[in-house]
Amino acid sequence: MADRSRANDGSREQIETCPRCGAELGPDEAYTRYRVCGTCGHHFTLSADERIRLLVDPGSFEEFNRHLVSVDPLVFSDRLPYRKRILQAREETGLREAVVTGEGRIRGYPVVLAVLDFRFLGGSMGSVVGEKITLAFERAVERRLPIVTVSASGGARMQEGVLSLVQMAKTTAAAKRAHDSNVPFISVLTHPTTGGIYASFANQGDIILAEPGALIGFAGPRVVKETAGHEPLRSHSAEFLFEHGFVDQVVDRRRLRDTLGLILRLVRAQGESEARAVIRREVPEEAPPLRAWDVVQLARHPERPTTLDLIRRISPQFVELHGDRLYGDDPAIVAGIGEIAGQGVVIIGHERGHGDPRRRNGQALPEGYRKAMRLMELAARLRLPVVTLIDTPGVYLGEGAEERGIAAALSQCLATMSVLPVPTVAVIVGEGGSGGAIALAVADRVLMLEHAIYSVISPEGAAAILYRDASRAPEVAESLKITARDLLRLEVIDGIVPEPEGGAHRDPDYAAVLVLDAIVEALAELRDIPPERLVRERYRKFRRLGQTNTYFRELVAQEVAELSGLIGRTLGNLRDRWPFGREEETMPERHAPIGEN
Repeated sequence: MADRSRANDGSREQIETCPRCGAELGPDEAYTRYRVCGTCGHHFTLSADERIRLLVDPGSFEEFNRHLVSVDPLVFSDRLPYRKRILQAREETGLREAVVTGEGRIRGYPVVLAVLDFRFLGGSMGSVVGEKITLAFERAVERRLPIVTVSASGGARMQEGVLSLVQMAKTTAAAKRAHDSNVPFISVLTHPTTGGIYASFANQGDIILAEPGALIGFAGPRVVKETAGHEPLRSHSAEFLFEHGFVDQVVDRRRLRDTLGLILRLVRAQGESEARAVIRREVPEEAPPLRAWDVVQLARHPERPTTLDLIRRISPQFVELHGDRLYGDDPAIVAGIGEIAGQGVVIIGHERGHGDPRRRNGQALPEGYRKAMRLMELAARLRLPVVTLIDTPGVYLGEGAEERGIAAALSQCLATMSVLPVPTVAVIVGEGGSGGAIALAVADRVLMLEHAIYSVISPEGAAAILYRDASRAPEVAESLKITARDLLRLEVIDGIVPEPEGGAHRDPDYAAVLVLDAIVEALAELRDIPPERLVRERYRKFRRLGQTNTYFRELVAQEVAELSGLIGRTLGNLRDRWPFGREEETMPERHAPIGEN
């Protein structure tokens, strides 16, 4: 607040200003409606009632468990008795406790809500707060409704001692039960979110959103200063947590309701569309195939549409999620929730980035694959199909890869994808290189764009190893059998997706249409298969690769062709050497009587 003079009548009035930038906060809608500074975007704190009004559809919210109120189990007293503190908080806020729970609608989608209010004893979690939040999770499970929690808390309620501490276990167990019941859980972190709430249910969200500038961390600034002897560093900000993989998105309050509405739509979308058959199940013979090296150049073309180019065209409502909840977020892998033909799906893919150095040409770090696993597990909980778009020369082999466990991340990703109880479709859209590619390709249907490649090693790498000469890559490319035609013959892939004439870069819009149609066609084939059968058949599919019923047939065909050629050449040589037609000339000489000459 600032005290400023009005020159017109000499009076003085109090004018509220932004504590961050000093701008006046007059009638601007950003401030009057959202309590956000229209100049710098600073987010002021909100009461639970204000928060609910901003989030839910008008007239849709119905509170439950309002009657639950705190008692004083420890007969605790510091400067004031605990009972008196509770009474004061009720009078000042109009609330009975630090959390408001109920049911409402967000953009038409029914949800269970639990919203904390920092004004009530710092939004601290005592026995009643823990009980109300637990009951909210149980209501969500019982009614099969998504749950949204909005945290604003200083941590545990000291006045209730260990009874407050154990609420961490109770609420976290309730959130885990919701996970196991496939109930979507969206956690919103606001300023401040610290202590026992941040370290319990608030960190269990399937999707975690944070408001800009929010102070978020386990230990609050005062505790850090008193115990560690220094002010907390930048680590306690929403932006820091986003950069380090602990938050999916930092969302401006003015967009929060729409973001929640979109996520709720995507996790609930179960539309069914008629599939247009575009997948080629047999090797096309109508046109002569390109040389393998020519296909390599098309797969790597700098203007070829990347994963994000395709996602923007096939799923315009895509909500990207970030972070591995362990170390960081890797931009080389894009992951999120989208909608394809009315069906909510999880989409994961390598992103080359058209030269953006942060993307590293689609070469991912361990945290990229851990992010992919997190989204796969989310898809399993929410029963959403998984679509992967593969376009990478291989994993990133520079600094940080080995230190953070690239091999372990690939192994875990392969294992996770192999047992997902939901339909999975992998599309190799550009370059499918080595372990970095197959980590996202353990799918029920593996498809390849017509001019994509899929290989155990790059042709240059193979030439360098075999011949110590990378310039021989074009001839090695032929031997590696890396084109879609080759791999369909070997039964490594299930079908080929055609491309615009000359390659996907010639017409990215039409290329995306073909990819979309192929995904819809593949998902339609898998839609009605029970989860147990999906997992079983996926295992069988990969179990038989490398057995005699796959590459052996191709090998036999090659052997037969080579044997036929050998026989033909041998017979030709014999005809040249064997004296057919000359018996009458040679027989008299060979059988002439002795002494006749």
